[in-house]
Amino acid sequence: MTEPAASVALLTDQYELTMIDAALRSGVADLPATFEVFCRRLPPGRRYGVVAGTGRLLTALKDFHFGPAELEFLRRGGIVSEAGLARLADFSFSGDICGYREGELYVPGSPVLTVSGTFAETVVLETLVLSILNHDSAIAAAAARMRAAAGERMLLEGGSRRTHEEAGPAAARAAYVCGFDATSNLEAGRRFGVPTGGTIGHAFILAHTDERAAMVAQAELLGAGSTYLVDTYDVTEGVRRAVEAAGPNMGALRIDSGDLAASAVAVRRQLDELGAHRTRIILSGDLDEHDIAALAPVPADGYLVGTELVAGAGAPTAGLVYKLVEIDGRPVRKRSLAKSWRPGVKRAFRLLDDSGAATAELLLEPGAPAPPGALALQTDLVRGGRVTSARSSDPARSVVGARAYHREALGRLRSPALDLSPGGAWIPIEPALEDT
Repeated sequence: MTEPAASVALLTDQYELTMIDAALRSGVADLPATFEVFCRRLPPGRRYGVVAGTGRLLTALKDFHFGPAELEFLRRGGIVSEAGLARLADFSFSGDICGYREGELYVPGSPVLTVSGTFAETVVLETLVLSILNHDSAIAAAAARMRAAAGERMLLEGGSRRTHEEAGPAAARAAYVCGFDATSNLEAGRRFGVPTGGTIGHAFILAHTDERAAMVAQAELLGAGSTYLVDTYDVTEGVRRAVEAAGPNMGALRIDSGDLAASAVAVRRQLDELGAHRTRIILSGDLDEHDIAALAPVPADGYLVGTELVAGAGAPTAGLVYKLVEIDGRPVRKRSLAKSWRPGVKRAFRLLDDSGAATAELLLEPGAPAPPGALALQTDLVRGGRVTSARSSDPARSVVGARAYHREALGRLRSPALDLSPGGAWIPIEPALEDT
């Protein structure tokens, strides 16, 4: 007999449960309702967002249930009434979810996820949805900009030590969706099939009285093709000792400190003089997309990125919100000018020019016809509480599919959208809806 999956139901905000409790009393708990996820504005400097975390969300949705331990906690704390507890005990999402495909790009106002069902079963998912999509989409947007800056050079993710332990594999997954080549995080490899890599750190070098002896030990275990860290003491001497230990067919070396541009030039020259013509140079050290772009002229082959991916500007949130847009067939919205939104359920399309480049995003009422050639952005993810695609619910398959789709979505960008300088959203939204 298999053990039930650990519940994620209490990874939520208390007011969602008290709203269910109150809705049972007021009579709105079972009214049909629709919530949408969107952002009001992009983080400063960003021209687009990237949807990421959808696969993780669908997995978490299956584990969103209130078992005896969760119910006892709520009862003991007096958080929910007995009627509310009875409702939660039977909770299983039975509604529908549609959304932008993972890896798709979005702008302010894009309805990236639409959740429909009863008010009670949709309102309770707010924190689950936002905590996953906000984190992963923020990482994805940063990763996409880094990939654009790096061009064809290798990008390795190594931010686990700069974030929460559970955020590490999630960040690695989002980065891989947006073009990173591998991660140092083993759990990301186990859960999601992200390629992993890693050799040795400075501590291993320092543990030996002789730098060359440490490199010889590495070569004996991992082979000449591994990556050697050469900046523990002196870069020039580190390179010489690494080549002595591994030979001219050494796979790669990494420089983690100092003037990376000057070091890369000097090291490339030194490697060529030593006959290590094929040895790659990997640069690291709190790099962001602007640093990577500035390093484009130097003879580097790749970058290891950590802190600025998982904790840099724009992370760890994408500014996504989860708002009720329709209840019992009635479009609704908050009236505050600063925090309003377009009411009603929307269908989203991207308008393309003759070259296939996106020119605008169009929001239509559910029954309105779309223009010829417009790209439908929303796809069914859950119907009647059941995930609609095996790919969506399989961790390894979902990340591979999202990675491929992200490349396709990027192909619809015009080149100014990839500019790293501050700017507005890459395309406008053209609502064909009454904004009332």
